[in-house]
Amino acid sequence: MGEIGVFIPIIALMIPIVAIWTKHQQKLAEMHLHSTAENSAEKAAQYASRVQQLEDRVQVLERIVTDRGYDVATQIEALRDSRRVEDADSGVPMDFGRKERA
Repeated sequence: MGEIGVFIPIIALMIPIVAIWTKHQQKLAEMHLHSTAENSAEKAAQYASRVQQLEDRVQVLERIVTDRGYDVATQIEALRDSRRVEDADSGVPMDFGRKERA
């Protein structure tokens, strides 16, 4: 019976320790939940932004195909031709990396 008497003060001291530990665990769980919610909100905003960018690009592509027909290849060639003219006017040789052989 004397052995049980030793456990009574130990149990009495452990009750507040367990209560403090439980409260601490609860705060940690709330902090983790808050952090997870913030990260989820940020990721959702980034995802929405990326989706909007892709939708804008698709709209541009649709406009190119429907408004101007299928002359995209000729427009690309026209851009290439204008670059060749600009390069020729700039005085920079286009084959600056090649050496001429005699």
